Amino acid sequence: MKILVTGGLGFIGSHTVVELANSNFEVVIADNLYNSKEDVLEKLEKITGKKFKLYKYDLTDKTKVEEIFNKENIDGVIHFAGYKAVGESVREPLMYYQNNLISTINLLEVMKKYNVKKFVFSSSATVYGDNGYTRYVESMGRGETTSPYGTTKAMIEKILEDLYYSDNSWNITLLRYFNPVGAHESGLIGEEPNGIPNNLMPYVMKVASGKLEQLSIFGNDYQTVDGTGVRDYIHVVDLAKGHVKALENAPAGLNTYNLGSGKGVSVLELVTTFEKVNNIKVNYKVVDRRPGDLPEYYADASKAFEELRWKTEKTIEDICRDSWNYERKMNN
Repeated sequence: MKILVTGGLGFIGSHTVVELANSNFEVVIADNLYNSKEDVLEKLEKITGKKFKLYKYDLTDKTKVEEIFNKENIDGVIHFAGYKAVGESVREPLMYYQNNLISTINLLEVMKKYNVKKFVFSSSATVYGDNGYTRYVESMGRGETTSPYGTTKAMIEKILEDLYYSDNSWNITLLRYFNPVGAHESGLIGEEPNGIPNNLMPYVMKVASGKLEQLSIFGNDYQTVDGTGVRDYIHVVDLAKGHVKALENAPAGLNTYNLGSGKGVSVLELVTTFEKVNNIKVNYKVVDRRPGDLPEYYADASKAFEELRWKTEKTIEDICRDSWNYERKMNN
C-alpha cells in the first residue's frame, strides 16, 4: 500500500514515515519545508534503509497536488501538513485559515477525483476546548477552541464529517493528539522548532544546553499534584505508531480516537524527571499563570486500545532521555 504523507519531514510526520516504512508501507512525502528541513529526508533513509520520493510542493497549489496523484498510485493519505504555532495563529489568523483549510480542501478534492478515499487526519486535543473536564473522551465532541490554530483543526474535522456524510465510501480517521514530545532513539530526528520554542520540552532542552537562560513555569497554585499544570505527554514514536495502527485497524467509516498516554504529568514532574534521567540541572523560575492555560487535562485512550489495538509503550523517562539525546547529537 502506497501512502502519501503530507508534512512528512516535520516532527510527527518524519517519525510516522519511519514507522510506516518499518511496517512495509510504501511512502511518498509532500512537504513545502516551511517548518521542516530537507536534510531530514537523508536521515529517514539512514534510519530505515529505504528511499523515499519527496515532492517539495505547497498543497495550497492544487495543480501541484494533482501532479502528485497523477504520478503516484496513492492508496491512502496521512495529512500532517499545516501551520501549527498557537501564538503565531493568534497574530496571523488569516494566514492560518488560508493555509490549513485551503491545503486540506485541495487535497480532498484531488483524492475524490482519483478515487482515493482512505484519509488519516492529524488533529489535536485542542478541539475539546475548555469544557471543564480533566479527562477527555471522544464522545464529548468539540468545544470552544482557544486559538485560530485550534479552530482550523476543529473546522477540518467538521469538513471531513460533512464529506463522509455526503459519501460514506470514504474511510476517515481523526486522531486527536495530546502533547507529543521526545525523539527517535537514533538521535537523528526530533523536534526542532523555529525560533524560541513554544512548547515545554523543547524549551527545557534549550535551557539545559545553555542556549536559553531560564525556563518559566507558569503558575504553581493550580489544584494539581504540585500546583503546576498537568498535561498528557506522549512519546512521538508511540504517536507515530498510532497512525500505522489507524491505517491497519480502523473500522470502515468515520472514526475519532484520542492518542495519549492516559496519564497526567505535571510541569514540575517533567522538569525534575529530565534532570534526574540526564543528570543535568534545568534553571527555572515560577511566574504568574498564563492566560488561557488549563490546570489539568489528559486523554482517555481506551477507544484506541480497544479498536486500533494501540497503546503507549514509552515512559516519561524515555521521553526525557530521547529528547536530550537528540539535542546533544544535533549540536555535535
